[in-house]
Amino acid sequence: MSNSTLIPPTLPARPERPLKPRLVRWGLTAAVLIPFLWSALGIDISVERLLTAPADMWNRVIKLMFPLDFSPEAIERALPAIMESLWMAWIGTMIGAFFSFIISFAAATNVTSGWVANSVRQVLNAIRAVPEIILAMVLIPVAGLGPWTGTLALGIHSIGTLGKLSSEVIEGIDRGPVEAVAATGGTRLQQIRFGMVPQVMPTIVAYWLYRFEINIRASAVLGIIGAGGVGAELQNQLRFRDFPRAATILLLTILIVLLIDTVSARIRRRIISGHAEAGLIAMFTALQWWQRVLAAVGVAAAVAFTIFILYQYQQGL
Repeated sequence: MSNSTLIPPTLPARPERPLKPRLVRWGLTAAVLIPFLWSALGIDISVERLLTAPADMWNRVIKLMFPLDFSPEAIERALPAIMESLWMAWIGTMIGAFFSFIISFAAATNVTSGWVANSVRQVLNAIRAVPEIILAMVLIPVAGLGPWTGTLALGIHSIGTLGKLSSEVIEGIDRGPVEAVAATGGTRLQQIRFGMVPQVMPTIVAYWLYRFEINIRASAVLGIIGAGGVGAELQNQLRFRDFPRAATILLLTILIVLLIDTVSARIRRRIISGHAEAGLIAMFTALQWWQRVLAAVGVAAAVAFTIFILYQYQQGL
């Protein structure tokens, strides 16, 4: 055997890593970190304040909230305010859903000409750019203090958000049904009614439900400026340093929002998927024995807590 056969073949040199992807990666990292550091310096964030924040929150706020105030007077004041926030969110969502559904077709480039769609989109962008609380402050001189001002603010802002989302859904439709309606002699309105609307309605309705969840949270903030909702009652309790009663309002608000979010999410999944999910009994029987015990205890506790709250509310009337 010759010596040449014992020498391994020379491996090709490893290619160098491309420079462009590395520059892009480092550029994106710098684009995120530099504004973050600049913002942190601008709002005076320090490591010491970050480390002491949990202890300050516990000593100055959370510890003062216990024990919670579940007196009849507290429940009687909290529940109507929470229900007012729910009514504001529901009516505001209905206002936004009605007008945005009409406007979204004008904002879709596959329905109207380019300059019309772009003009309508700019209007929707302008509406969406103004927060609900600013809209409420602008509307207070017109509609006065109270829930109607908050409802209008939620409705107007919902138009901007739902209009944009709905127009994007309309632009993503399948052109086949529309062309089929046109081939049978259908007018432009009939093409929209029978070719577009059936395709986009499930997703648009899901967006309406999602916007309702957002409006519930926003309505709680609007009360701080006198635009109705639970925010006004919460602000009053915090102003007078009644932290136990404020914690009760927060707890009831969170529980009701979680309940609505759970139901709304289930409805959204049903609408988008087109298939019914397993019922509560079927879900319960599919659990393991220890999960069933925990679920039964949780349901019993929730029912008992609801009965207690309703009883306290009746006593406070």
